[in-house]
Amino acid sequence: MRAAATRLAQGSEGVHMTGWIEVGQVNDIPKLGARIVRTDQGDIAVFRASDDHIFALRDQCPHRGGPLSQGIVHGHRVTCPLHNWQIDLASGTAVAPDEGCTGKYEVKVEQGLISLLLK
Repeated sequence: MRAAATRLAQGSEGVHMTGWIEVGQVNDIPKLGARIVRTDQGDIAVFRASDDHIFALRDQCPHRGGPLSQGIVHGHRVTCPLHNWQIDLASGTAVAPDEGCTGKYEVKVEQGLISLLLK
């Protein structure tokens, strides 16, 4: 199942701040899906695993910059849609034998509301 990548955060200008930002509800993201939050730091892919864990990574594969938000989520990993690299959602690290890492963002969920920490 390919993730539908749509925006969670409101406003066409993106997010212009640092600190915790609210980006939407857990139920806004389908299980095994992703949504994009546009920020001044670049696009952030917010993923929901089948066990409802929420993860946030820079929406760029460390291999060739593929959009991870359009990849296939399985377990706590996402497979890049361009060259099938698997990325660990908790760390942003490519799974061996591949090497590399994409940026990860701290996530908190309170009463179903997802917040990301931008630095």
